[in-house]
Amino acid sequence: MERPSIKEKRRLMLFLVCMTAGFLLLLGRLAFIDLFRAEEWQELAYEQQTRDRLITPKRGSILDRNGTGIAQTQTAAAISAVPAQVTDKESTAAKLAEVLELSYEDVLEKLEQKVALVRIQSKVDMDTAAQIRQLSLPGIKVDEDVERVYPYSEMAAQVIGFVGKDNQGIVGLEAKYEEYLKGEQGKILTQTDARGREVGSGQERIPPVDGKNLVTTLDVVIQEYAEQTLQKAVESKEAKRGVIIVMNPQNGEIYAMANYPSFDLNDPFTVEGEENMTEEELTDARNQMWRNFAINDTYEPGSTFKMFTSSAGLEEGVITPDSSFYCNGYHIAGDRMIKCWRYPRTHGAQTFTQGVQNSCNPVFMEVAERLGAETFMEYMEKFGFTEKTGVDLAGEAVGILHKVENVGPVELATMSFGQSFQITPLQLLRAASAVVNGGYLVTPHFAMGLADEEGNLTETFSYEKGEQVISAETSAQMRQILESVVSEGTGSKAAMEGYAIGGKTATSEKLPRRSGKYIASFMTFAPADDPQVMFFVLIDEPQGTYYGGTVAGPVILELMENVLPYLGFLPEYTTEEQEERLTAVPDVTGMTAQEAKNALYQAGLSADWNGDGGVVVSQLPPAGQRVNKDTKVILTLQEESFFENTGEN
Repeated sequence: MERPSIKEKRRLMLFLVCMTAGFLLLLGRLAFIDLFRAEEWQELAYEQQTRDRLITPKRGSILDRNGTGIAQTQTAAAISAVPAQVTDKESTAAKLAEVLELSYEDVLEKLEQKVALVRIQSKVDMDTAAQIRQLSLPGIKVDEDVERVYPYSEMAAQVIGFVGKDNQGIVGLEAKYEEYLKGEQGKILTQTDARGREVGSGQERIPPVDGKNLVTTLDVVIQEYAEQTLQKAVESKEAKRGVIIVMNPQNGEIYAMANYPSFDLNDPFTVEGEENMTEEELTDARNQMWRNFAINDTYEPGSTFKMFTSSAGLEEGVITPDSSFYCNGYHIAGDRMIKCWRYPRTHGAQTFTQGVQNSCNPVFMEVAERLGAETFMEYMEKFGFTEKTGVDLAGEAVGILHKVENVGPVELATMSFGQSFQITPLQLLRAASAVVNGGYLVTPHFAMGLADEEGNLTETFSYEKGEQVISAETSAQMRQILESVVSEGTGSKAAMEGYAIGGKTATSEKLPRRSGKYIASFMTFAPADDPQVMFFVLIDEPQGTYYGGTVAGPVILELMENVLPYLGFLPEYTTEEQEERLTAVPDVTGMTAQEAKNALYQAGLSADWNGDGGVVVSQLPPAGQRVNKDTKVILTLQEESFFENTGEN
């Protein structure tokens, strides 16, 4: 046998070296995978060998301050398909389309997809889901799902917001507090082979983690009062829209925020007349429908702004409540004559307090002149008109103001009574709170904290008290002045017997001037000496009479008549006032029903009776008793023949 040549030995040696190197590389790769990639590759293998169906978590509820659910989640089902396991796609598609009321073509298209799992329909009610289970269709899965529902439909729609098909918040509180409400998805895991077919009957279920419940400062009762009152006002005045805000001026808690028109939270994408709209028009219409006028839009505040000019003047000492002014129907600012709202009539000589009561424009133009543009603009910034309020909703607008270097005599004059700049309604209410609560800015907010399933707070959110922008003394003076506006001045439409209420009206002419379009608004607070609740009403483009006191006054009065007693604020009367409220019940026995009704009406009382006719034989309350006016007297009637038959006189 020939010995291998040196050349062959070299080839064998090279081959051995290559084999050894390859083996070492393979061994090193295995060691690397085992030490550093084992967990990752195990997960990949597990994913390849299993199919997971997601379980939607129960989204946390949104509750009002009393624990009433205003956004809730109810149990539903999701219908899915594993296309590889569907034996007769045409028949299956036909049956699913019939039960789910879907298009046969759309269902069939999904069943023919080359995917591991496809969703046929989400948020299916439980009765329909039970029908599909009974069909026992191969490859069709009925899993857990949830559906978001809004028990009060349109109530506080722009505030609460809604969720999309993926159960994720889109606007409002639903979007703002998504991280707390959403929860974590669960899974149903099934073993499969390479073709996606199930292996065995075992399944692993990883339960979802439910979202947390959000407790808000909203009060369903106050919100409903606000919405009913606002709708009636907007429709009766044929106005474009309106807004009402009810807030605690001491801490910024918002009890109600109503917008009208509103929309149905359970059907938030439907727009009236959408069949005639392009896609772009439909998108714009939806965005307009979802807008929250209270925070998303700005407007010229008009005379409600005079409270801030007043506060600045008092704080800087350029006026006192008794300072003297004279209104001749106009004021000259620079080279322009700017009229009082009463022009050509005048208010004549008046104190500053009377000027506020009369809402006299020349008074405020003179106060602004005494302050000067720089100081005036400093107070605009102090009262928060150059910044957002910090309310916990997205999309908040900020005031549109002049730069101080651009404020000349005319701009300063018009700004003093609320024109030539724009702010949001909530900015105005936040600043008004500082005027009457001792001078402190507050943070308007809706979220109070998180709660468990029983409604007990588990976490409370805190909101810092803002800086003091005017002194407690100035704030006390303003409370007294604004109370006189309601009791003696232009805010008399909001006066309530037995209640001390402060407030300010406004009538704003919209741009362009002389367009005939106005905004009527009214801000009030109660009790006047220690404000605990503040109301703001705005009616945009009322038809006919458009003055703030006339249009918004009755609206805010009706709202306060419902809300103040509900909040526990009861009327208080002096001895003299209480005596004026009382009347003596006249004796109407022996009278006919009509005669008795007339006699009671003359005494300030009303009547109701039992019986079909004849004369009054008894009455409650009895004759001579002193009762509140408007008390209803209950009368019992009997036929005169009754007395004849019994022999009674």
